[in-house]
Amino acid sequence: MLKDYLRKCRPFKYLLPDKEVRQPPPLKTDRLILRPFTPSDAKDIQRLAGDEAIADTTLNIPHPYDIERAKEWIDALQPQFENGKRTVFAMIDCETDNFIGAIELRIDQRYQRGELGYWIGKPFWNSGFCTEAGQAVLAYGFARLNLNRIYANHFSRNQASGRVMQKLGMLQEGHARQHIKKGDQFEDIEIYGILKKEWEAASVPLPLNSSDSYSCTLSANRATP
Repeated sequence: MLKDYLRKCRPFKYLLPDKEVRQPPPLKTDRLILRPFTPSDAKDIQRLAGDEAIADTTLNIPHPYDIERAKEWIDALQPQFENGKRTVFAMIDCETDNFIGAIELRIDQRYQRGELGYWIGKPFWNSGFCTEAGQAVLAYGFARLNLNRIYANHFSRNQASGRVMQKLGMLQEGHARQHIKKGDQFEDIEIYGILKKEWEAASVPLPLNSSDSYSCTLSANRATP
């Protein structure tokens, strides 16, 4: 099944992680476009990531979150992509063209692994968008970047994020007590992961539907500015 999928992908070599690729390829799902960030996204990032509820459930997003920080974060993404360390996508609602959140892979090329991270604006919670975006990014990581493992973690108290990881087919691999510190509070985290062979067994890839986007509508038994 995956072999057929990769065969269909071969004409779109610009999607491969080589020196000629200057930005992440757009990924398309049923309801979302995942695309590179642009400077014009800064205002929307500040508006959504500036919500205290977002800062409360993510490690690296502070509160308050100002527009200058958003601009600096966007400016740093391109060099990180070009050196192969990080790929970050803006989540865009296809129906409304609204920016709704971010999703990323932090890549360790030496070990062919990536760390999945994501956040979504509070008005879009409980919509399934994170799961849908996560499916696309898993496909990108395994089928395009040839990663062997993708992992993620969440605050133990943020059970909604854990449900996203479970829906993506990730297995819970551990519980780390007071592993990180958010503000003045030590936080327990839950650790999840999925291997390429597990993703291959659980995924039903669909063919690419245009030369301009990578269609990643999948069925699977699973970014911070």
